Amino acid sequence: MKHFLFRALLVALSGTVVAAPPGANVSGETNTYTVTSIAAETLDLAEPRLPDLSGYTRAAIEAKIRRDKPAVVAVHGIHGQDAMEQFIGSDNNMAEWVRRQHGIPQAIFITGGYINLADLARQLPQHLREVEPGIYLARLPIVVIQGATLHIDAKTRELRLSQEGGAFLVNDGKLFVVGTKVTAWREADNGPARFRKSSEFRPFLISWGGSETYIANSSISSFGYDKAKSYGISISQYPPGQMKKMAREEPGGWIIDSEFVDMWYGFYCYEARDFVIKGNTYRDNIVYGVDPHDRSHGLIIAGNTAHGTKKKHGIIVSREVNDSFIFNNLSYDNKLSGIMLDRASINNVVAYNEVRENHANGIALYESGHNLLWGNRVVNNATQGIYVRNSENVRLYENNIVGNGLSGVFAQIQDLSAGEMRDLELDPYEQKLSITVVGGQLVSNGSGPLSIRSADSVVLHRVEMLQPKKSSGISLGGVLGERQEEILDLLVRQRKAVRIAPRGNLPAARD
Repeated sequence: MKHFLFRALLVALSGTVVAAPPGANVSGETNTYTVTSIAAETLDLAEPRLPDLSGYTRAAIEAKIRRDKPAVVAVHGIHGQDAMEQFIGSDNNMAEWVRRQHGIPQAIFITGGYINLADLARQLPQHLREVEPGIYLARLPIVVIQGATLHIDAKTRELRLSQEGGAFLVNDGKLFVVGTKVTAWREADNGPARFRKSSEFRPFLISWGGSETYIANSSISSFGYDKAKSYGISISQYPPGQMKKMAREEPGGWIIDSEFVDMWYGFYCYEARDFVIKGNTYRDNIVYGVDPHDRSHGLIIAGNTAHGTKKKHGIIVSREVNDSFIFNNLSYDNKLSGIMLDRASINNVVAYNEVRENHANGIALYESGHNLLWGNRVVNNATQGIYVRNSENVRLYENNIVGNGLSGVFAQIQDLSAGEMRDLELDPYEQKLSITVVGGQLVSNGSGPLSIRSADSVVLHRVEMLQPKKSSGISLGGVLGERQEEILDLLVRQRKAVRIAPRGNLPAARD
């Protein structure tokens, strides 16, 4: 009789019946997990405090510009220049510039003070030509040396960086791009250097250690290709071989309220600090929309839209990108995941994002524990709503996960030694997984609300599981399936917090 009453309760909650009869082993796995109730108050967590974005404005950027003294401008060879070493000493790069410049490679160097682009063009009309009023074509790289400032302001309608001439931007000082447009330009087409193949040089921006980069209310397009530090917009500490010599602080800056289109990477950083990426649109980029990388920390990624990424993810942080905030972003229609945390990226808050209609997972955490996902909407993604792999202390609070192709939440411990290409010395990991799901809704996900293939601990509390896609009703997957009735009895009927863990890995049971 009690089984009938319990199943009737689930009918009322979900509109259908539970798939498994009493005692059934839904997953087919051995009965090695134990279900206990735990004190619900131990799961209480305050809503995360997110950074105040009100100070990150165009006016605040313009207030940072110092015009104390004019810069010195010169054109000379790039050999022996620290800021250019990355581009002449590897992968036969020097030959690339020789071919494009038809001689010993040179660049425009700005030192010692402030200059805007129009004044720079007036000094160097043969290298930075005004092709229409307010529109300039650069046919050499432009290098901002430590202590100098280049300001590409609203008086510049557009800066075009010649693909044929081998032009690109190197910032080792301060760069301000405000209220304008910067385009990688294919002179042969008299138009943007749109992506054709990954190995083809396209102009780019690199900002090195110690630099500050500010971009606001601007449009950047068709930057970057598949060569280190030439990805598009790159904010990077100097490579290890130069670090000791240069002794520069981590690079920083803001990119706000701007648009990035047809970039190899819309944004990339390496060992950056406190960088702000706010209110931008990353549209139809090639590999990634936003890609903070190795050992960057204290980042704010907020209020951005990333969509149409052709090869991989809309927003990803990877390899020890820690102590950062990813919130209020919209990521949709990307080739793989909408948002991803990867390779030991910890202590991040991912909150109030809308992640929908991506061609793989909505949000993925790979080998990245100690992260909080709060209040996200994860809707209509092709595979899993949220996928967690080999990650400890992952907390999912108040997320609404609706209409995804496979599970609402899918988590597993997985051995990566034979499967994917991975340098286990560079990217070690542990086969451990613990996940807590509190609040929110799991609604109409194709394979069911929750599937856990293997875990050290799974905790569930106040999770609404509604409108199952399967005609048989709610079906928990993996190790949850073998104890489904006990789990749902505690979670739904008794409204208790539930912990599922392997036998021998449990705290004392509580009433």
